[in-house]
Amino acid sequence: MRKFTLAILAVIAAFGTALSQDGVHLKDTVLRLNDSVAELMIQAKLDPGVMLFSTHKTNAEDAFISAFTPDSSITKYIVPGEDLTEEGKLEALKDSNLGAELHYFKDSVTFSVRLHIPASESATIKGVFTWLGKSGDNFPSGEQEILLPLKKGSGPVVAGMAVGQKTNDQSAAGTPAHTSMLKIFWLGLLFGLVAVFTPCVFPLIPVTVSFFLKRSKSRAEGIRNALSYSISIILIYTIPTFVLTKIFGDSVMYTIATSAVANLIFFAIFVIFAISFFGGFELTLPSSWATKADAKASKGGMIGTFFMALTLVIVSFSCTGPFIGSLLPQVATANSAAAGISAVMGILGLSVGLAIPFSLFAFFPSMLHALPKSGGWLNSVKVVFGFIELAMAMKFLSMVDLIYGWHLLDREIFLALWIVLALLTGFYLLGKLKFSHDSDLKFISIPRLFFAICFLTFGMYLIPGMWGAPLKTMSGLLPPPSTQDFDLNQLQYKLEDIGTSGAVASSKDNLQATPPKLYIDRLHMPLGLTAYFDLQEGMAAAKALHKPVMLDFTGHSCTNCRKMENEVWSNPDVLKRLKHDFVIISLYTDEKTALPPDQVYTSRSGKVIADVGSKNLDYEQSAFGLISQPLYMFLDLEGKPLSEERYGYDPDIQKFIHHLDQVKANFDKQ
Repeated sequence: MRKFTLAILAVIAAFGTALSQDGVHLKDTVLRLNDSVAELMIQAKLDPGVMLFSTHKTNAEDAFISAFTPDSSITKYIVPGEDLTEEGKLEALKDSNLGAELHYFKDSVTFSVRLHIPASESATIKGVFTWLGKSGDNFPSGEQEILLPLKKGSGPVVAGMAVGQKTNDQSAAGTPAHTSMLKIFWLGLLFGLVAVFTPCVFPLIPVTVSFFLKRSKSRAEGIRNALSYSISIILIYTIPTFVLTKIFGDSVMYTIATSAVANLIFFAIFVIFAISFFGGFELTLPSSWATKADAKASKGGMIGTFFMALTLVIVSFSCTGPFIGSLLPQVATANSAAAGISAVMGILGLSVGLAIPFSLFAFFPSMLHALPKSGGWLNSVKVVFGFIELAMAMKFLSMVDLIYGWHLLDREIFLALWIVLALLTGFYLLGKLKFSHDSDLKFISIPRLFFAICFLTFGMYLIPGMWGAPLKTMSGLLPPPSTQDFDLNQLQYKLEDIGTSGAVASSKDNLQATPPKLYIDRLHMPLGLTAYFDLQEGMAAAKALHKPVMLDFTGHSCTNCRKMENEVWSNPDVLKRLKHDFVIISLYTDEKTALPPDQVYTSRSGKVIADVGSKNLDYEQSAFGLISQPLYMFLDLEGKPLSEERYGYDPDIQKFIHHLDQVKANFDKQ
């Protein structure tokens, strides 16, 4: 067991080393030392055999160096003569092939530069760290863009917010990102535990546990074999996910969430899974895979146990595949640069949920007698999952519909489909519907009755949404209210503006500022709010009205954006502030409208920016260092941040009101 575990850990370490960023791992932070001085630190950890060149030149012709280039906005804080310092073991090597003496670091090094920033000032630390290394005969290199907010205040304060890396340490709303990943893990664990009660997995539990206990010479050996079996299941699911996220990068999950093609593929997959669950056909991986894995499993020992687990994973794919498919899009909609890690955490949770029963019943074999016997109820579970898969398929198709503006699944059509599916599921559980492979239902069991009540209640709950009821608990899953033709709820906001002082103010505002023109045929705001969908157009309106700007980075596929709009923005106190105190610029990061030819450009990363969504996303990443939605940033009339806080999804209404008041006060002071 110990050797097997060590071997697996060695494999994981090998994958991590092979797929790392050329063996150089950078982390940047800014630390306030006292009331007048802060320090920027760039920490580098190096893999074995990798050298990182020093930033100091030994002679004028020395080309083998790393370098930090501060942005012009922070050069005023750097005192001439206070060069970048290096903390680490500096080594020297004469390279006859290069004809030069190389100065480098191994293991780790910290580069630091002092910034004379008074505690009464806030600042955004910008710059680029260009590094050069040596690994064997190769010279890996790269750039780290620095974008770190330093807030006002005295005492030691640490901030870390580098482009493409911040979300590993801190989320957009200031909440630790590990909290989000923990939620993904628990969601995966729940999916795994539910997947246990499917016809592909449940019948194998007593058979497998009994096999280990009977084959083993002692109960302790049987428990060890069952534990090895469970660990193997976890590794089989987790290691490939880890490798894929390393190959394609963390941002691949964000790309999946906003890609119309990816969402169409998910729609098709979920429809296929639903038909399979309804009994249309059996969806399995190639039988040769299971045959080969089963042949290896017969050899016994740790290797045999591993291949027994692999056989289970292969033969149970028709039942577990939909749960994996349901989990990954949930990870993708996090819209975070750390979504790759979240994907690993989600699959880890799912595999743990699948593996737990095999170890649990090995520890307590007497509990096997308490398990319900396999039967027709397992098929009923599959059919119910089929209805759920079909409902989720509609969600993915809705994403594509919103991105391209087809209006095939507007809110009322989407709700009608979900209502029908929920009611059909309830009727099926009550025995009013029957599929060809269903067993005869002589009576309704108590659990079945309660599940039927849940589905029927859910369907009834959705019905008022057909006339515009907010359905706040479902706001993240439903299409936005702006897609609904008949909406009584939105009517109240129009009526509120008639005959109120707010309407007078709006009329005066319209005389001073040009109303929004760009993209209003495709993009709309909820709650009767007026917003601009182009940065330049919105900034011009803000200057005309002399109001601060609220940047709303959002997206058609952003579930948390819809939650914020329906649960937080709809609050009367919040809505009043948004209407009268700010100019809202809503920037959709997945809007596919093409840019005019004269606006197409190439980003700093070399990507051609040719549509509105890519332009907004590039602006969000370059200006604020995030690729996360929702993100609310507040600007003055010159486009400078009124607050360094990256405010993201947070359902706390009072916190959002306080933040709005704070940035408005900062604007008024200017």
